[in-house]
Amino acid sequence: MPQPATRARQTGHPGYSETLPRQPESAATARRLLRTVCAVWGLDDLAEDGALIVSELVANAVQHARRESIRVVVDRPDAARVRVGVADLSRTRPVEREADDNEEGGRGLRLVAAPAADWGTDERRWGKVVWADLEGRG
Repeated sequence: MPQPATRARQTGHPGYSETLPRQPESAATARRLLRTVCAVWGLDDLAEDGALIVSELVANAVQHARRESIRVVVDRPDAARVRVGVADLSRTRPVEREADDNEEGGRGLRLVAAPAADWGTDERRWGKVVWADLEGRG
């Protein structure tokens, strides 16, 4: 069962997160969360790029992570920036690579990097958070 959570941040904007099953279908729930949060914050211009990013991050976690669940996190570190992250219990860092034309996968991180202002991986004692920042008009 998904477990939504909201916490106030130093910026005065709440952060939103939801624990989801590590299944491909969770990407749809993550996109809904991201679009809803962007609408609440008045940053609708970031919703479509954010939906693409969270879809790719969830897909990577579904394919490469361990355990039964992942956690999607949407934060607003400042007025014009939204950070989208997916936490999982694997310590293996994602690697951006060049996919051949005939390969089905291997383009996810390039799709994340294209609209993102920045992206990266934060290691945690229990695993990692792969994140991407989007910048809007603020």
